[in-house]
Amino acid sequence: MKWRKSSYSNGSYACVEVAFRDLNTVLTRDSKQGEGPRLRFDRRDWAAFLRSV
Repeated sequence: MKWRKSSYSNGSYACVEVAFRDLNTVLTRDSKQGEGPRLRFDRRDWAAFLRSV
């Protein structure tokens, strides 16, 4: 699984990273806490989240 940093990252280490676990699961995490908690979205919820931000 490959983690990708947000294109809005400003270099201050306050970044969100995203990984596509499989065809139906998207994971997000705080880049400062790579082994910390992760949020998991299914594709439909991820699309709704992206529309809202």
